[in-house]
Amino acid sequence: MKRYIAGVIISMLCMLMLAGCSRIHQTDKAGRKPITFVFYNADGKEDPWTDPVAEAITKATGVTLETDYPINGSDERIALMIATGEYPDLIFAKGDAGALIDNGSLLDLSDLIDQYGPHIKQFYGEEYEKLRYSQEDKSIYQLSCTKIQNKVLETSGSAQLQWAVILANDYKIPRTLDQYEKMIKKYISHNPSIEGKKTIGISICCSDWHWYPTLSNPAGYIANGSPDNGQWIVDDKYKVHYKHAVKGQKEYYAWLNRMYAEGILDPEFATQTYADYLEKLASGRVLAIMDASWDYLEAEQALCAEGKYDRTYAGLPITMNKDMKCTALQEQGIATGWGIGITKSCKDPVRAVQFLDWLCTDEAQILVNWGIEGVNYYYDKAGKRYRSEAEVKRSEEDPNYAEETGVGKHNYPFPCYGSQKVDEKGNSFSVTTEESIIKEYNIAEKKALENWNVHMLTDIFPQADTLPKIEYSPLWAQVFPVEATRIEKKLDEIAWKGLIQCVVCKPELFDANWNWLQKSLKEAGREKVEAQLTEIVQAQVKLWQKQKEETG
Repeated sequence: MKRYIAGVIISMLCMLMLAGCSRIHQTDKAGRKPITFVFYNADGKEDPWTDPVAEAITKATGVTLETDYPINGSDERIALMIATGEYPDLIFAKGDAGALIDNGSLLDLSDLIDQYGPHIKQFYGEEYEKLRYSQEDKSIYQLSCTKIQNKVLETSGSAQLQWAVILANDYKIPRTLDQYEKMIKKYISHNPSIEGKKTIGISICCSDWHWYPTLSNPAGYIANGSPDNGQWIVDDKYKVHYKHAVKGQKEYYAWLNRMYAEGILDPEFATQTYADYLEKLASGRVLAIMDASWDYLEAEQALCAEGKYDRTYAGLPITMNKDMKCTALQEQGIATGWGIGITKSCKDPVRAVQFLDWLCTDEAQILVNWGIEGVNYYYDKAGKRYRSEAEVKRSEEDPNYAEETGVGKHNYPFPCYGSQKVDEKGNSFSVTTEESIIKEYNIAEKKALENWNVHMLTDIFPQADTLPKIEYSPLWAQVFPVEATRIEKKLDEIAWKGLIQCVVCKPELFDANWNWLQKSLKEAGREKVEAQLTEIVQAQVKLWQKQKEETG
């Protein structure tokens, strides 16, 4: 009898195992069945989904993405979606995610990830619990677009100067605005024109949203030694302040005002289009910029393609004075508010989560970052992944490289590993590593390494281990209450126009314009939103510190 019962139990277990295998097989089969998801990308542009990497993604998952994106930089699309109740399947809403959450438009992904997202959990690891919306609301509405296990290997967002100017000053490293200014003026005095065109000392672009990376963001690094928190500065007590109302900002914009009055700052900075700005940089006649590297990459690619390496830009640790540290390398927490969400209109949430889960696999991370094996990258006899010199050169100099190959095109804003994450063979998932950066430095950069006697160009900056690690998510990537977001947008509208007016006015009118700007910011609700965000950040710090203690 016992043998009989044992036999029955074994038979039942076998049947359950077969059924389970069948379900796995069916799920896998269903996971490859062709499906098209509409994906709204607030940072996107037209994508026909025909490049080799996109086709490989579809082959592996059955998923095709039909990308929707803002028209002419409009940020009203999210409000329109909420008003009409018509949503895409997947969405990257940037700073507007809070409105979607408050409206109940994004799905809580927690249970779906528990069932269908093992690779998602593995991908985020100890950062996974930080994806939850708040201490009160444990929902996971988005997967963060922050690169996981990333080390800053290239600076961005501070001040830049042409290598030609650095060379002309015997490779002296300017560290203050005063030193920066003197080098620019000295070079102009000896080179009033470059290739037949008037030399421009400094140029930035403020006719559209590019005022953020060129006029607003650098002010935090330079004037306050603050890490990138978007339009906010957080003090040592975790109190939040609107950036352009903080001590030090006035002095920075007064400096820009003087540069404009003296003809050093591009007289067209406030009205030139982004295309005009890039064209000037690509001509090689702009000596200095304050910008993010991704924002002027196309111009540098054009300069490199023409062999004008000395006209590309050196990132510099410029601050207002010598007692202030540039925080460009400071480690910041995972960006919890910007990421991929699934809307309540999604035609198949399970397939959507399975798709996102696949993107978190090693296979997917190699594909989106490196491209197609045997075409974009290879393995040597030791199993090390590498790119040919021709491939590297094309990726650096061809502005259409990502569009044509798909390499590096589909990793953002989806989950993506950073420079410190390696696979089981020790190969980096990112094409950007210390080794690759050093190898890919151009001629001008390599000469600087020799003269500065450093290993990497970032070695001239205060290093991350000398700066405190931040225990909250960068404010530019947080989801705030709708009212706070509304006030922030109003403050930004005032600051955009007000800062430009402060820069272009006659020096004797600067104080009056600055006072008007401060008065307008206060009347628009600055103090109210600062108090709201301070409460959010301080609560987040407590929560993260508690999680850290619990996990050891």
